[in-house]
Amino acid sequence: MTAQIKTRPKHLNLWQIKLPAPAVASILHRVSGFGMFLLLPLLLWLLEASLASQESFDALKNLLARPVFKLLMLGLAWAFFHHLCMGVRILLIDVHIGVDKETARKSAFAVFLVSLMLTLGVGVALW
Repeated sequence: MTAQIKTRPKHLNLWQIKLPAPAVASILHRVSGFGMFLLLPLLLWLLEASLASQESFDALKNLLARPVFKLLMLGLAWAFFHHLCMGVRILLIDVHIGVDKETARKSAFAVFLVSLMLTLGVGVALW
């Protein structure tokens, strides 16, 4: 009896693997949380600048009127909304709601849809 040796991949190429929607939602949940954590000093600075004086508020308002900063705020809004929606989904899974395969797939797509719709609403308000 000979043992059959299987060749296994030495690394996983995430661009070639077709991940299911819940896996993509989970990865984006981690990415959005990490992004918000990294941008926390910027958010604290924005809050401080908005409250320091009328002049600093006006300067901040002019800074945030630029398209680059609007896109940054839009990305931050998406990160917040995705993280929030995915957090609610995970809480529901923790209480055994939506744990079967089809419901988990649908709820992952719902997270994508709701977070993008909320981000679109913020984008309309920003522009």
